[in-house]
Amino acid sequence: MKKNFFITLVLVLFMTSCAREYNQVYKSSDYTYKYEYAKECFANGKYSFAVPLLQDLVTIMKGTDNAQECLYMLAMAEYGLRDYEAASETFRKYYQIYPNGDYAEMASFYIGQSLYSGTPEPRLDQTPTVEAIAAFQDYLDVFPNGKMKGTAQKRLFELQDKLIRKEFLSAKLYYNLGTYFGNCSNDGGNNYQACIITAENALNDFPYTPLREEFAVLVMKSKFELAQMSVEEKKVQRYQDAEDECYGFINEYPDSKERATAEKYIEKCKEFTKE
Repeated sequence: MKKNFFITLVLVLFMTSCAREYNQVYKSSDYTYKYEYAKECFANGKYSFAVPLLQDLVTIMKGTDNAQECLYMLAMAEYGLRDYEAASETFRKYYQIYPNGDYAEMASFYIGQSLYSGTPEPRLDQTPTVEAIAAFQDYLDVFPNGKMKGTAQKRLFELQDKLIRKEFLSAKLYYNLGTYFGNCSNDGGNNYQACIITAENALNDFPYTPLREEFAVLVMKSKFELAQMSVEEKKVQRYQDAEDECYGFINEYPDSKERATAEKYIEKCKEFTKE
């Protein structure tokens, strides 16, 4: 018990001493010492200490030999704190000011990496994902043989998969809604139409997606449901469209577990399409 108390007391005193030293450095007008202290904090992974010091020093260091390093180190410290929005802005600032600087290539890469690290799950708005893709593409365009080329390409594929997953979830939601919330008229169902459009656009944009078959299933099922719900004057045309879709699905995915569904739909469609 006494031993634990002694250890706790030592830690408290140590932390108090460190905090006092840090406050003295922060208030100091000896900018050389302040900068060296910030570098030491950064090197030891004490990013929460380094960031305020570097933010204060960035303006002071402008035009000096340490200006580039100071700004880049600030960006890396913000990234280390997982403040990805601030980090991406600081990396971008560095690259705009020093496009040929010592850290230009890594700053360009970390613009994308910071945005990548802050991208949301597929169900949410994917604007940050689109921005991250653009940033990585900019890096690859400017540094086609850069040392982070492999990682940047890998990140691009991951981000594109996230966009595809977003589109798939949207299409699936439209399908599951069906006639729900009065979104469907007597003319066949706006939700099914929205599912078809969303899925087909995704397939056009990402033709080699691993989710290609899943999208095709949604299109096939939606076209059949749309035909069933159509007004009489549109039933034949829409059943024909659904039938063609089913044949196309079987041709492309002959071993699919949804083949039986496609065949069942074809038989139903023939009741309306046969002359």
